[in-house]
Amino acid sequence: MRGTHSEQSSMFSYISAERQVPQDHPLRAIRVMADMALKDLDQRFAGMYATLGRPSIAPERLLRALLLQVLYTVRSERLLMEQLDYNFLFRWFVGVSIDDAVWDATVFTKNRDRLLRGEVAEAFFTAVLAQARQRGLLSDEHFTVDGTLIEAWAGHKSFKRKDGKQGAPPPPDDDPGNPTVNFHGEQRTNDSHQSTTDPEALLARKGKGKESKLSYAAHVLMENRHGLAVNCCVTQATGRAEPEAALAMIEEIPGWQRVTLGADKGYDQRALVQAMREHGVTPHFARKQTSIIDQRTTRHPGYAVSQRKRKRVEEIFGWVKTVGGLRNTRHRGLSCVDWVFTFALAAYNLVRMRNLASAPA
Repeated sequence: MRGTHSEQSSMFSYISAERQVPQDHPLRAIRVMADMALKDLDQRFAGMYATLGRPSIAPERLLRALLLQVLYTVRSERLLMEQLDYNFLFRWFVGVSIDDAVWDATVFTKNRDRLLRGEVAEAFFTAVLAQARQRGLLSDEHFTVDGTLIEAWAGHKSFKRKDGKQGAPPPPDDDPGNPTVNFHGEQRTNDSHQSTTDPEALLARKGKGKESKLSYAAHVLMENRHGLAVNCCVTQATGRAEPEAALAMIEEIPGWQRVTLGADKGYDQRALVQAMREHGVTPHFARKQTSIIDQRTTRHPGYAVSQRKRKRVEEIFGWVKTVGGLRNTRHRGLSCVDWVFTFALAAYNLVRMRNLASAPA
């Protein structure tokens, strides 16, 4: 029998977001782990806020909302607030009841900036990593390092000479709102030019024959057992960024045991190999023709395992750039980009840990 169609909505409705979310939804396990990490940050949050004044958005809700923005590739805070307004799943994850009004996008952004100024992302990343260590998911002997470029939020037109001199004049009928800039015959380098939009971004390219873009260099240290990120940093895209970041992250590995480090050919540099050996690290780098890594290292089966495992670090970069939305950053300044990259890696670890827990033995 055909049902009746009525435009009259119910006067009262009792809906629980908890009941609307399926028990086997992936976000349930992620929220449990996220809440445990946020509980460890309670004392840090207490020191960031004044004891008197008008209450702001709870930092726990802020970070849960930012997690959703990373996990669901929401490109702006305005769209995030729109989703939070009508999405039961988002309301349940953040901790906002059905009857509560969502925040204005500007208010949310202003409250988020307080977290950006603090080392909250690094603390959250460490708390998530501690849970992985408690579950026995981390290796303390075998690691992989790699780097990538994150395109900065600045265009080529903002890359101007530091001395203030102008290049070729634009045509007389040029659009004043979006002027044409003639780069022909002008040598543009980081020594002579600087972006007026993001001065810390540098001109870099991924390889020979590739176009140069204003970018930052992002680095990840991965453990080889389950492919979890154990350390990260964002630096300026200089020619020495990758070896310097690799050495800095290796020095932060706890303990005095000997470890192995896999990497691609870009890290096979004489100075870096010698520095790794001085730190008790066996460099399992892909070898160049002029490499000083000989058969004393490559003859062991562990070298072949490291070369196979090191490819998994590309999965981290692929997830962060596609799902995490960091192919092009929406923040300016080295510290802000580093904060967002660290937080995105914490979200990746949460997803990876959830998948490992639900995988068959």
